[in-house]
Amino acid sequence: MKSDFKFSNLCGTVYRQGNLVYTPDGNSILSPVGNRVSLFDLVNNKSFTFPFEMRKNIARIALNPKATLMITVDEDGRALLVNFPRRVVLHQFHFKEKVYDIKFSPDGRYFAVTHGKHVQVWRAPGYIREFSPFVLHRTYTGHYDQTTSINWSSDSKYFVSGSKDMSARIFSLDPIEGFTPSTLSGHREVLKGAWFSEEGNEVYTVSKDGALFVWKNISLKALQNGEDDEDGEDMDVDEDEKLTQKRWRVTARHYFHQSGARVVSCAFHPKARLLVIGFSNGIFGIWEMPEFNNIHTLSITQQKIDTVSINATGEWLAFGSSRLGQLLVWEWQSESYVLKQQGHFYDMNTLSYSSDGHSIATGGDDGKVKVWNTTSGFCFVTFSEHSGGVSAVEFAKQGQVLFSASLDGTVRAFDLVRYRNFRTFTSPSPVQFSALAVDPSGEIVCAGSMDSFEIFVWSVQTGKLLDILAGHEGPISSLTFSSTGLELVSGSWDHTARIWDVFGRKKSIETFQHQSDVLAVAYRPDGKEIAASTLDGQIAFWDIANAKQVALIEGRRDIAGGRKATDRMTAENNSSGKSFNSLCYTSDGTCILGGGNSKYICIYDIHSQILLRKFQISQNLSFEGTQEFLNSKNMTDAGPLDLIMDDDDLSDTEDRIDKSLPGAAKGDLSLRKTRPEIRSKCVRFSPTGRAFAAASTEGLIIYSLDEGLRFDPFDLEIDITPDSVLETLAAKEYLKSLVMAFRLNEPHIIAKVYDSIPAPNVDIITRDLPEKYLDRLLAFLANVMEQNPRLEYNLTWLNGLLRSHGRYLKDQRGDYASIFRALQKGVSKARDDVTKLCDDNNYTIKYLLSQRI
Repeated sequence: MKSDFKFSNLCGTVYRQGNLVYTPDGNSILSPVGNRVSLFDLVNNKSFTFPFEMRKNIARIALNPKATLMITVDEDGRALLVNFPRRVVLHQFHFKEKVYDIKFSPDGRYFAVTHGKHVQVWRAPGYIREFSPFVLHRTYTGHYDQTTSINWSSDSKYFVSGSKDMSARIFSLDPIEGFTPSTLSGHREVLKGAWFSEEGNEVYTVSKDGALFVWKNISLKALQNGEDDEDGEDMDVDEDEKLTQKRWRVTARHYFHQSGARVVSCAFHPKARLLVIGFSNGIFGIWEMPEFNNIHTLSITQQKIDTVSINATGEWLAFGSSRLGQLLVWEWQSESYVLKQQGHFYDMNTLSYSSDGHSIATGGDDGKVKVWNTTSGFCFVTFSEHSGGVSAVEFAKQGQVLFSASLDGTVRAFDLVRYRNFRTFTSPSPVQFSALAVDPSGEIVCAGSMDSFEIFVWSVQTGKLLDILAGHEGPISSLTFSSTGLELVSGSWDHTARIWDVFGRKKSIETFQHQSDVLAVAYRPDGKEIAASTLDGQIAFWDIANAKQVALIEGRRDIAGGRKATDRMTAENNSSGKSFNSLCYTSDGTCILGGGNSKYICIYDIHSQILLRKFQISQNLSFEGTQEFLNSKNMTDAGPLDLIMDDDDLSDTEDRIDKSLPGAAKGDLSLRKTRPEIRSKCVRFSPTGRAFAAASTEGLIIYSLDEGLRFDPFDLEIDITPDSVLETLAAKEYLKSLVMAFRLNEPHIIAKVYDSIPAPNVDIITRDLPEKYLDRLLAFLANVMEQNPRLEYNLTWLNGLLRSHGRYLKDQRGDYASIFRALQKGVSKARDDVTKLCDDNNYTIKYLLSQRI
């Protein structure tokens, strides 16, 4: 079995913290998800997560105007320079300060970054050949406190910075004769944003208390002729010079008047002159500048809006809320959602693959059941009927039905066609369900309880309780049916795993005794062997026919690793609490996958009992349990330095209010800096065997054998022009000319190259065509099938592509679904036209034969 699985996608988390960034075309959005970055394609309804990781959670993202370079900065100021199209890390850098904002200039030649009380401007890589990718251009000083925001003018010659000293400063990129940096002061709270207008003659500043100031670069004399303003500054010059000298002056003051709410995030679109403000009460507003006309005000969440972003056209607004893990994209003109995604609010407890492997269901402590599309990475339905944490979910092997068990004492069945809860199963007395199993036919569902130690059996059709299986002396931890559906195996904290004959009259029970609590059980696909993991870190394998243990894997040392900030033992010696709480066989039954309360997921070969590979879920140091060694320099009298709040994020009164219930042992964990522990609660293999998923602290992580990026040698070509394409075609290099035409993306050039290729060469070209261009060629074929009269030629192309790349197209059928539908439409139309022509000719021939000569 292959074990070279690679990280493929992160589905369960859509936003964690930081800023949202649109791509220059405005069709995709970048979102920080912990220490990774996810891209959501809003037009094609797809998403993927970049394969690189940072040391801690990402705080800021910047993308250059050409979408070729991306810079990500974590909480400590460490930065990565990433090749955006290839998703490859080019360089690592440390700013040595916490970064609050980073922006590329509009021309892409520089980027500015906050650096304590200063602003640093660096040359962007790629324009000048240097040994170091990051070259400091200049450091700009003048603020008396931490700078919080940076924005450039449209000509890239100036930038304005906002600071916690309640002022904004305007700097020039290079020294300009007659220009001195200007200070814009007058706000009474920390500045959240400052921007230039499109023309550059106005500056807008927004503070935390909801004040908006409009500044203009005019003389006091012009100001007095137009509007009265009290901001006349005393200068040691003559009165006439004082009246004619140009300065940045306040021309208007506006206030948002949101009672009890403060400005948390803001964004400005210079071309559309739109100002978007996100408040701490979940309300956002849109204002047209400079008139300050309120276009729109809407409440979209119950928590504060942490970040706001506007796409290039000014039509789509993106909002992120870190407390709820929400990502929303709103089209304000039509007042409709473009995207609305949210991960589980608390831990993700369980997952299950659908029978075709295209969907994954997850359940969490927030009581919600979510179903994710593995192809697009989006959650397409959420069920919130449970009132307690969801402990287990299972797909029915046949039909579009999903089952879930919860600590609220119910087992629910959901219809994935109509998206409704059509059946609810309950026990005679209230119990908490901790395990769930569905037989292969989908007619019987079983659930194990934590308090009564019983297994309840229901009929899905009638919803009636059929049987109660008693015998365990501890909470039921795991249930699973055999492949035949005749036997049910259960694991319990009473140190036993039992096999039940659910449908037999004798109700025979086979008991397998272990040395410790059984945490998870799994059936081998052929139903002849079971695996059981115990609290002492062992995995025992039992032969069902002979009721004999055939193998034992000591996995505690393999899964051990990681040290918390408060641990007094080293990571090497801290393996006492490590164990596998989830097991899953591979499709061929030769290997087993295990995950538990550790940062590792392990794959073992059962026959040789050898560890094949260990996967580390995350390298994020923002989680507990990822470090192997602790630095004694980070230990203080008040505890570990990582757990001490070192900023003023909780300076507002509403953030410091203790909302916990009286008598709660832990209190409100959000009032102090807490770090979740890295672990995986459930692991499952895909039915195809080419991927597996893990429900972890990070979210729903998918590992796959399929390579996400495909190498294209034509990426190395620089000069692709219409003339070079036609020259290549004249030289009879048909494949190269076709690929060059697709890269040029000129429809008439593509059509000319396509029509010029001889029919005998089609088979060779389709066989050698890079897979990267399959979607473009198939989409082109779907278009020409309805217009081009060369029916046999078109079908030859289609037949060659399907024969040469059929396996790949089958594996990626989700991505090509729309193209397949267009092709089917074109082929059907051609068939109908040919059928009609044949019928007409047949009628004509019959008519002519019936006439006398």
